[in-house]
Amino acid sequence: MKLLIKIALLIILPIVLDAQTNPTFRVPTKKSVDSIRLVQQRTNNDTLRMAVWMAMANYNFHLKVDSAIYYEEQALALARKLKLKLWEAYALDLLGASLVNSGAYAKALQILLAAQKIAEDEECEKSIWNIAAFTNDKNPETARLNILAAIHSDKIRLYKITSNHEEKLKSIFECKRIAESNADSTVLSLVYLDIGDDHFAQGNSDSARFYFQNAFLCAKSSGFKFIHGSILNALGRLHLKTGDFILAKKYILDALEENQLQNSGTLIAGNYLSLSDYFRAVGKIDSALFSARKALQIYHSVSVPNGTLRAYQSLAFLYKLKNHQDSAFHYLQLAFNLNDSLNNSEKVRQFQNIGFNELLKVEQLEKDKIELQNNIRMYAMLGGLGVFSIIAIILYRNNRQKQKANQVLESTLTNLKFTQTQLIQSEKMASLGELTAGIAHEIQNPLNFVNNFSEVNKELLVEMNEEIEKGNLSEAKALAKDIIDNEEKIRHHGMRADGIVKGMLQHSRSSSGIKEPTDINALADEYLRLAYHGLRAKDKSFNAKFETNFDESIGNVNVIPQDLGRVVLNLITNAFYAVTEKKASTGSAQYEPTVTVSTRQGSGTRGSIMGITDIISITVKDNGNGIPLKVLDKIFQPFFTTKPTGQGTGLGLSMSYDIVKKHGGELKVETKEGEGSEFVIVLPV
Repeated sequence: MKLLIKIALLIILPIVLDAQTNPTFRVPTKKSVDSIRLVQQRTNNDTLRMAVWMAMANYNFHLKVDSAIYYEEQALALARKLKLKLWEAYALDLLGASLVNSGAYAKALQILLAAQKIAEDEECEKSIWNIAAFTNDKNPETARLNILAAIHSDKIRLYKITSNHEEKLKSIFECKRIAESNADSTVLSLVYLDIGDDHFAQGNSDSARFYFQNAFLCAKSSGFKFIHGSILNALGRLHLKTGDFILAKKYILDALEENQLQNSGTLIAGNYLSLSDYFRAVGKIDSALFSARKALQIYHSVSVPNGTLRAYQSLAFLYKLKNHQDSAFHYLQLAFNLNDSLNNSEKVRQFQNIGFNELLKVEQLEKDKIELQNNIRMYAMLGGLGVFSIIAIILYRNNRQKQKANQVLESTLTNLKFTQTQLIQSEKMASLGELTAGIAHEIQNPLNFVNNFSEVNKELLVEMNEEIEKGNLSEAKALAKDIIDNEEKIRHHGMRADGIVKGMLQHSRSSSGIKEPTDINALADEYLRLAYHGLRAKDKSFNAKFETNFDESIGNVNVIPQDLGRVVLNLITNAFYAVTEKKASTGSAQYEPTVTVSTRQGSGTRGSIMGITDIISITVKDNGNGIPLKVLDKIFQPFFTTKPTGQGTGLGLSMSYDIVKKHGGELKVETKEGEGSEFVIVLPV
């Protein structure tokens, strides 16, 4: 009994040597199958039996479709009996994928949609038996999303076979979104392979190669060895299409070797078909026939009719090249019957191989009337006409599609430009809102001085009149001098208020795009204080220390002040937000939130611009939580934000980055998780 438990754990728990791979896509090895069968014979535990059936289904998926379907149906029944919803979705997904292999496309779609409905329901996260079968991090949401990604991956394959391009693209984008949210290289390798296949089908060889190579890199980094053969085969077919026969043969043979190591029957058969195409391209027809027959033999053994159909078509074409008309017609007839069977029973694929099937019908009708040689000549003639007709239709259709696409693109571009303008103005108004409270605080001080000195002058004027009436001119002159001094102070503080208001108006209006001499230190100091008092006005509990360290030798620099002001304001506001967040999360009385703004000029400046040393820098430093390294390369992307929903537009840093670039400068960041961040604006003088 102890031995049985150990074996069961080996089956159910993730494989240690494959710990990086998404568990949903693991396939049992041939060596482990004997142990799986032992558990199957000796256990009456339903959950364990369910896991065993799923393991057997996974193992047989590429070896014997009928057996895989049997095991999947057994596992599905137990999952429903045990009310394990995620396992039910998993079983439905594998069953749908096997039905795709078997050619039951309509039923496969129905099963996959049922699986998707379950996996999209967050309720199935509440009770997951053996979560390690779905994810390595034991996170219920990740487990559910991994199953959902697998379902979309199988839908992609179904839509590809049934030529439903629009639905295929929807599933590709959804699968890519899930993979990126989970940082899942395993699923990304599948997605990139599918995108590459789509570009390959459209004739975009360079794009196809790019995505195939990315797929291989993701598979290598995640340890997902099972897909290596498929990617190598895709690269082989790509090089075959571009005429690089040496590389084509190398990749296809490497793919065959990989798939043989993985014991994957359907993929091996696909490799033999690719090898047959290679031999046909280099004129080795006998070798091509051998490889195509080998593919047909494997497809027969694993019961995959779609692969069998492709093998029939390949053999028919090859025998025609060898002028073996009887054999060519035999395989054409087999292909026609199989294709017709798939169409009539499932009603999914429409108008697939129409020209090819019509030629078969014509040849069959003529067979009773004329001799075989005449049939072959007629077939060749109709074939040529059919090919030219198809090419003409494709060219016409492509031309119409390009015209429609151009119209859509023009409309989309106009909408995007309008939306971009609105978003930029929205971000400007958001930053103006951040300034408003600070401006109110800053403008109140000079207004208080103006009011106070005005009151004093009023009293002094009354006293001066009294002294004049008394004839005491010396005292009246002294009072007049005090009034003049006070008026100068009133003028000084009035000018200060005027400067603050002008600065606000300059910040809110659209940029003129004209650079003008600007006191960088004054600009940085002004926006630091405005940002601080603005946050204090919005949140009375907000408190943080701020420091300045300005290089007085900088002087005036030619910049667009309202644009650079937005950048400085955004960086300072973000810094105050970061230290406030850390204060709230730590709750430590010893932690002192601090934001430091400094400027530097010349060779002492941190960083450089393409080797230019005649530069100045503005640095905003905080002692907050820092930026996680996994998102550091995304912070300057539009709409990316680490703030909670509703607290950030995700445009601030993106716009800041663009503004600094327009000034010929660079915006850099250095960060350390738990210790803080430092943003540096580097500008040429």
